[in-house]
Amino acid sequence: MFRPKMFRSIRSASDRGFTLLETLVALIVLVVGVLATAALAAHCMSTSRQSKYMSLAAELASEKLEDLSRWDVDSPEVCVPVGSSSVGSLTSDFLQTTTCPPPLSSCTSTAGNSDVVNYYDDVSISTVITGSNSPCPSTTYGCFSETVSTIQNGSTVYATTVHPPSGQIQTLPSSSTPPTLVTFHRRWIIEGNTPVAGVSSICLAGTRRVTVLVTLMDLSVQPPVTIQMSTVRP
Repeated sequence: MFRPKMFRSIRSASDRGFTLLETLVALIVLVVGVLATAALAAHCMSTSRQSKYMSLAAELASEKLEDLSRWDVDSPEVCVPVGSSSVGSLTSDFLQTTTCPPPLSSCTSTAGNSDVVNYYDDVSISTVITGSNSPCPSTTYGCFSETVSTIQNGSTVYATTVHPPSGQIQTLPSSSTPPTLVTFHRRWIIEGNTPVAGVSSICLAGTRRVTVLVTLMDLSVQPPVTIQMSTVRP
């Protein structure tokens, strides 16, 4: 008779299951684990997104430096006016009529070329281009487009260039309507040659260094995406 009682006692203790406290502790551990996993996943997605835009910003900064490097030193797009050490700005949108110094070979007081120059622009990026004017009707073909803003006669004009995998670059008709795409804002500053004692500033006129700052306009990407690059011209 003693053994059956002992057996029943042990069996009843094993059949009790978990207590309420044990269940709550298990739920807390589970919730903490799920929240930590969700936070890690969100962080990875945010980091991946930011890295993508940082890469694009670097490419756009390099692209602008190359674009400015193709101009001759006496072109208003890259020259520094006489009496100024730099032109353009990295902190504000800068637009002015720039008059270049005379050609370096003459060193005269006669002014050089002059034109209205904007030292900033907006660049919108897209991988989806549709329409009869486009060689890339969908992202299946790996198409890439770039819309750059310019100032013409006081108005902002947007010019789109399509870069398909075939290499047949196509420029679409300009538009006055800004695109609703991922947009980067670029500003640049052009610094002149360092003055030399005893040498006329006109004879030293010329571009020394170009610096470009690119900022992503989408503030939902945190931390903000911004990159700055410089190049020294010969």
